[in-house]
Amino acid sequence: MSMEMFGADAGTYLFWFAAVGFAGTVGGLLAGLLGVGGGIVIVPVLYHIFSAVDVAEPIRMKVAVATSLATIIATSSVSIRSHYRRGAVDDALLRMWWLPILVGVVCGTIIGGYVNGRVLSLVFAVVALLVAVRMMLSGKATAFYYGFPNAFAKWLTGILVGLISALMGIGGGTLSVPILSAFGFDIRRAVGTAAAIGFIIAIPGTLGYIISGWNAPDLPPFSLGYLNWAGALVLVPLTMAMAPLGARLAHSIPRRALQVCFAVFLAASSLRMFYDLI
Repeated sequence: MSMEMFGADAGTYLFWFAAVGFAGTVGGLLAGLLGVGGGIVIVPVLYHIFSAVDVAEPIRMKVAVATSLATIIATSSVSIRSHYRRGAVDDALLRMWWLPILVGVVCGTIIGGYVNGRVLSLVFAVVALLVAVRMMLSGKATAFYYGFPNAFAKWLTGILVGLISALMGIGGGTLSVPILSAFGFDIRRAVGTAAAIGFIIAIPGTLGYIISGWNAPDLPPFSLGYLNWAGALVLVPLTMAMAPLGARLAHSIPRRALQVCFAVFLAASSLRMFYDLI
């Protein structure tokens, strides 16, 4: 764990904390505005911050993913309570789906901890671009089946949500909500249940990235394995404070305009990652 990576320049540390604070603010706002997990915003912003302060490319995305997952532990715990009070968490669905999701998270964390960080960047870039395109073309979701048709569909979708979320550093709502909507689950209960799913993903995912990165070389200051705990400490209070404000603003700003802006942001971040990979 090198404390000299950023050098002795206080301005570099100031940039670091200011940029991480910006990620938490924007991530929290968008989480409230659009009902998406903050990780889909926080990960690309952290990735570009780590690039700007010369964190080594092989671990840059891993640190961003691990730090994002750590923030989801706190934010999802608050979100779960809110959704439970409104009766929007589907307990029966959680009992059916938590184990496949957990299996996917364990697999995704093992893969993410040991492959080159460029693989994680590629996964994020591809999925983020697909999400951006979906949001740009978004219409009313249509269910093609009501409930999981069989155990295979339940396990396949659960493992997919856990695996991709652990590789991307997101809470799972970006993937689980459209999947659950496609299987005929009420959108409000899908969103509420996604908060609980984020908790299932974030805890083992964070622990896995801490363990796999414990002796990794070239880690930035304030790191515990691949988790940058200082970044997480800055992100958590800002994300939690800004999400309720975003939820209130959602009632005064056209939702479609927000979706388009968010889609443009995701597409730009995705294309930038593709550029770095090339």
